Formats: sequence, C-alpha cells, structure tokens
Amino acid sequence: MSTIVEFFTAPDDAAAALVLWTGPPHPFESLSFGNFDPEEAAVEWECLLAGGSFEDLVEAGEPRLVAGQDDDGCVVFAFSPRLFAALAEAERPELDDAAASWAALRAEDGEVIDTDIASVILGDLAALARSARLQGRAVYCRVA
Repeated sequence: MSTIVEFFTAPDDAAAALVLWTGPPHPFESLSFGNFDPEEAAVEWECLLAGGSFEDLVEAGEPRLVAGQDDDGCVVFAFSPRLFAALAEAERPELDDAAASWAALRAEDGEVIDTDIASVILGDLAALARSARLQGRAVYCRVA
C-alpha cells in the first residue's frame, strides 16, 4: 500500500520521469491522495470506464512504468490512452457509477474506500484528464 499517490500532467514521458524522487514541480497540475494501490486502481478504472478485463490489461503491460521499479516502491507510471480518454470524456453519472463499483471491488479484497471519496478521486482525475487533453499533455502517477 502506498503512502503518497500523486497524479499529475506532463508533456511527455521524459518530463514525467524526472519527478520520480522529487514529486511534480509547481508548473505541473497535480492531485495528491493516499492509502490505495494506484497501479491496481488504474487498471480497475480502465475496466470500469472503458471495458476490458483486468488480466488482459495487466498482460498488455498496463499501467506502463515510466520511471522506477516496482520492487523499490517508488515509481512513475502513465495512464493508458484508453483510460485517459475515458476519464476525459466521462460524465458525472458515469464517474459516480464507476466509483461505486470500484469501492465495491476494493471491499471484496478487504480494502475500505468510501464511495464518496472514490467519487471525488475519479471526478478530480476526470477534470485533470480534461485539462491535460486541452494542453496536449498526458496523465501520470507518482507512487512513493
């Protein structure tokens, strides 16, 4: 379980990789959360918002690591193009449904994520994705 989860926009993988140890610099838009596994969550969100199976996405290498290594705990990964588009295009009711489903999935694994908090997380991520799209940027996540 991570302690720091920072979602941010960056112009490309090279710029995103630079935040591995320091976090996103001021000009990057960012959101901070904690106490959930964002790599697993990104795959679950993609399944809920864009379809597909968890296993297929993991086998395809999602989420794609940009910097760091899974075994040392500090990584930067990119949102897949499908997840990025699904978040940028999602309407509030779709986000709320996905949040409720995500909270239920986590509960099945013994992890408690309040549905209202899940809705805030997905709503904020959707706004971040829309902003990134307008600026020609992508969405990344730093886990430390």
